[in-house]
Amino acid sequence: MPSGKKANSKLDKIIHADCLEELAAFPDDSIDLTVFSPPYDGIRDYKKNWSFDFPALGREVFRVTKDGGAAVVVIGDGTKNFAKSLTSFRLAVSWVDEIGWKLFETVIYKRDGNPGAWWQRRFRVDHEYILIFFKGSRPKTFHKEHLMIPSKHAGKTYSGTDRLTNGGFKIIEKKTVNPLKCRGTVWQYSTSNTEGNRVKLLHPATYPDKLASDLILCFSEPGDVVLDPMCGSGTTCVTAKQNQRRYIGIEISEEYCKIAQTRIAGES
Repeated sequence: MPSGKKANSKLDKIIHADCLEELAAFPDDSIDLTVFSPPYDGIRDYKKNWSFDFPALGREVFRVTKDGGAAVVVIGDGTKNFAKSLTSFRLAVSWVDEIGWKLFETVIYKRDGNPGAWWQRRFRVDHEYILIFFKGSRPKTFHKEHLMIPSKHAGKTYSGTDRLTNGGFKIIEKKTVNPLKCRGTVWQYSTSNTEGNRVKLLHPATYPDKLASDLILCFSEPGDVVLDPMCGSGTTCVTAKQNQRRYIGIEISEEYCKIAQTRIAGES
């Protein structure tokens, strides 16, 4: 069976299905980039008596991903009896050691959290993790021009010495600080509805459009296929289409499928 024909039949659609069952019908090496934020640790009740097999999803996404393609998981950890669940860490170790993914980077998604019930007994949680995996020897696409930020000391000239790992020193030649620098591994986004989209807020757990867009622009090219296997309100698919990528969204909730379809029709 020609893989292209089967892959094309799924493009630019929000599919109401269980993602493991749906992905099983996808051809190998047909996806360039996967970006998603899964439900974790029962923090929100999306579907009664529903649990998910993250290693099984990792295997299916690995199979359908092209060599050099990336998969990005936006995830955190729940807290029970004062202890963190370590769900994010278990997922990362499982995907690398048992499946064959390589961890490109762990980025901190910084956003101001709510005090909640724990505010007197622990720290407020102001972050989630953005786990960036890739398949093969290296990522086939990486663009960070849009991730540059202004340098605090732009235009200043520096010189001096720098400490080497062997304990020695090297002389730093005079150098003028560039106007822009790489954002690094802490990405801050507002949790407010900065896009002004009330349809998006019908879903109980969303992430910023800018977060999805930044990842899509970094790890894919125009025309590439971007997958979200748990697409929720459709943020990944909306931003993929806005940035001239093809998209495939899978969502087990019919209600959330309708939200995602409404957003795609109205925003892109």
